[in-house]
Amino acid sequence: MNSSLPTDWTIERVRTLSGDPSATLLSPDRLVVVENVDPGDYTTLQPDVVLAFHELCLVKDGDEWFMGHLDNDGSVTCWASYGSDLAEAIRSL
Repeated sequence: MNSSLPTDWTIERVRTLSGDPSATLLSPDRLVVVENVDPGDYTTLQPDVVLAFHELCLVKDGDEWFMGHLDNDGSVTCWASYGSDLAEAIRSL
């Protein structure tokens, strides 16, 4: 599954940078939405990568990393983009 991560990234590197030894890659085949400005309004993302850090997630859609939380049904609700740099997104956890 490391082939899903950006070039030069491994799940071990993600775990080290995040300080979360249980960080894991999840299947991107799930519903992922990001909240819009209007309450109750969402945009569906087409994730390339989903990284889980317990209940928090980083989701890569195109060139952007979004942060969100893993819902009980396996879907992910994101609240904002954290840019294109995975390392910076991880530091924002």
